[in-house]
Amino acid sequence: MATITADSAALPPQTAGSNAAPNDRRIEALDFVRGVALCGILLMNITGFGLPDAYTNPANAGGATGLNLWAWIITQVGFEGTQRALFSMLFGASTILLVSRLERSGRTDAADIYYRRNLWLIGFGMVNAFIFLWYGDILYAYGLTALFLYPFRNMAPKWLIVIGVAGFIAGAAWNGYDTVRLLNKHEAYVEATAAQAAHRPLTEAQQSALTAWNDAREEFKSTPEEIGQAIQRHHSGYAVMFWRVADANAKIQSWYMYRYFFDIFSMMLIGMALFRLGVLTNDRPASLYWAMLIGGYAIGFTVNILETRWVIDHQFSAISFAQSGISYDLGRLTTTIGHLGALLLFVRSGALGWLRRAFAAVGQMAVTNYLTHSVVCGIFFSGLGYYGELERYQLYYVVFTIWAVQLIVSPLWLKHFRFGPVEWLWRSLTYLKPQPMRREAAATAPA
Repeated sequence: MATITADSAALPPQTAGSNAAPNDRRIEALDFVRGVALCGILLMNITGFGLPDAYTNPANAGGATGLNLWAWIITQVGFEGTQRALFSMLFGASTILLVSRLERSGRTDAADIYYRRNLWLIGFGMVNAFIFLWYGDILYAYGLTALFLYPFRNMAPKWLIVIGVAGFIAGAAWNGYDTVRLLNKHEAYVEATAAQAAHRPLTEAQQSALTAWNDAREEFKSTPEEIGQAIQRHHSGYAVMFWRVADANAKIQSWYMYRYFFDIFSMMLIGMALFRLGVLTNDRPASLYWAMLIGGYAIGFTVNILETRWVIDHQFSAISFAQSGISYDLGRLTTTIGHLGALLLFVRSGALGWLRRAFAAVGQMAVTNYLTHSVVCGIFFSGLGYYGELERYQLYYVVFTIWAVQLIVSPLWLKHFRFGPVEWLWRSLTYLKPQPMRREAAATAPA
């Protein structure tokens, strides 16, 4: 997140291997990975912006054949669950950067600044969710989860990894438990339908089993009537959408925070450890990053391809999605490791400097660019009436256009200004005074 950027601008160079703040070369690696992850977030979120109930199941809306099918396959195999994991890791690293800089400068209010910063991030998330009408907001979840990170800031990397991995396993176990329950519901449903087909009287438990599975499979399969209603709501104006999205956000920002807390928190802790170990700052031997790339992709892509193939072979049935969820966390974690290794190797190579700098600029303005996704997509899909009108593959024309604009505008903006607009507001609110915005003003301002 942009937490790293806003406070890293004033960081002095450090010696290699230090656990303190990195020098400019290392900061570029963090900003670059964050910029790529931000673009990946939009790659995954675009179906939520533009199609009803199509994030998981392409058969619900947007098309599930030809280019539409391949668009779904590519995102499922290569990106599902990985971009938020990368974002969470980088957010954990930002905790170290922010607090270590404040403590080294001798400030006694580091905790005040840290908590005020994240409370404001929660506020930005509320705006994104309820004003910009994006039910997939992550700022609220990140700001709230970050409140629990501060006590871990000085913990040894090995313990951060132990706790992070334990939390990830706990979250995966919860996912597995939910999957088993879902499979049991389907088994009971099959038995009940068999009894019904044989014209045997159904027991009370069998009648409940029919209802329970029909309710459960709505998570994966929507009826044409439900799809039509969703499209109608998006075309009915801001007021109608406000109350609909408010209901969804109330659940997401309450129950979902309990349900998926470890998904975020664990990756943040692991990101803190990887930063302290010099992995995120590209200070480890190249062989480590090659091992991450090869090993992560070998396992992750294999698992993801098998899951995707299973769902396609079973015609996107609700039970096939439930079954594929058994190995979901293994696939997304290892693919994330592969992505991280590949991205850091690319930075290490020194190739395509203009592209690295462009993505790093997007990463520096991560909060501004992230909120821009909500505003632009909200106007385009709901305001202009394109919601539910495009096929799945056509949504990525919107994605690529937004990427292109942000990759051009972000570097140009940062040539003249120290922060993105939202980052400037965020920093000013955090430090309780307006921050120098223009680069020349910052250069002449007293320390």
